[in-house]
Amino acid sequence: MRRTLTVAAAAAALLVSAGPLPAAGAGSAAAAPAAAGRWGAHEAESYWTPERMASARPLPPVPPQPGVAPEYPAADPVRIPPVPPVDAPEPVDPPEPPLEPVDAPEPVEPSEPPEPAPVAAPSPSDTPSVAAPEPAPTPSVLPAPAPEPVPAPSILPAPAPVRPALPRIPAAGPGVGQDFGGLPVVGRMFLVKGGGSYFCTASVVASPGRNLVISAAHCLLGSDTQQVAFVPQYTRAKPRPFGMFPVVRTAAGRSKIWIDQRYRTQGVNRAAALDVAFAQVGPGAKGLRVQDVVGGNRLVTGAGYAHARATLIGHPSTAARPRLCVNRTTKYTSTDARIPGSFLRIACTGYPGGTSGGPFLLRLDGRTGTGDVVGVIGGWKTGGDKSDVSYSSYFGTDIRKLYEKAVAGAKAS
Repeated sequence: MRRTLTVAAAAAALLVSAGPLPAAGAGSAAAAPAAAGRWGAHEAESYWTPERMASARPLPPVPPQPGVAPEYPAADPVRIPPVPPVDAPEPVDPPEPPLEPVDAPEPVEPSEPPEPAPVAAPSPSDTPSVAAPEPAPTPSVLPAPAPEPVPAPSILPAPAPVRPALPRIPAAGPGVGQDFGGLPVVGRMFLVKGGGSYFCTASVVASPGRNLVISAAHCLLGSDTQQVAFVPQYTRAKPRPFGMFPVVRTAAGRSKIWIDQRYRTQGVNRAAALDVAFAQVGPGAKGLRVQDVVGGNRLVTGAGYAHARATLIGHPSTAARPRLCVNRTTKYTSTDARIPGSFLRIACTGYPGGTSGGPFLLRLDGRTGTGDVVGVIGGWKTGGDKSDVSYSSYFGTDIRKLYEKAVAGAKAS
């Protein structure tokens, strides 16, 4: 549970898949009831003052069993012992050797032979079973549609999107994490739980509505998740360089967040392979959509587990700036019957609580500051039990379908 601790088709063209994309179903705003009242950019900025953002902490541990309410301590949480095993453990694969940083930045060959591409499945089921997603190591790239224009006001033309200035991306050896100025497309997701102020990491994912962000499901889980807002490229010195984008609420006051229902019913361990969430954010104070302001990473599914060069970005605990690291990824198949599935794994130093939801990026473009997102910190033990090794749920068919539901739900609003 280290990730929640301080120490211890238009949519099809934007989503890369190993197989044909099924039709997007109607998305449901599956999230918690939020506080009553309007929740727009101005309200979010009034609530999330620089002082309140600076005092926010990483989320406390998420209970491994569904239906158990977490506690929100007044002090910073500490590492907790492993959870006792559940009944009837499933067969597990033999353990893999520990992951170590590679010695040189040159590409490495995948350690496993390619696996067959997954076959497109029907709409996601709410049945209480989670199977490890099947990888497809050779995703097909679909052509992107023309960008959707920003709606113009009735009199004056729409303002041009802000062109974010990219900070220098530090160069370091493989597996060495470094603090840096951040990227506009990645930021903090602030939220209130149990009266406390907390945060995880999130990033913009390209979508037809240009209004979706991606994070870990365990970050946004719970009926008391309120006052949710995304802040691109947050640093303590510049807490709102591109403004604030509130997570949209429905007329019933529910935040528009999409999490696989099996993750809600089975819990963070049994459904660790589904630790991904999408959220719809409203425009900022200037009326612009988040993707028009900072860009968006392209979602890639079915790309396999082994990547020679992946960039990991997250906001660690009380650090004043985000952290960046580059290393290879490998496949990790859990040997713990309580946490079934296979996950992406990367060795990167210095990723404690607060980094949950941070993106695994391939082909990061230093000019645009965007890349292909193939994972988010989470999954096995909600991201890992050590701050120097991080995990992600595998982005396969289930995550692709969840994205399509979010796209459809965001479009319908």
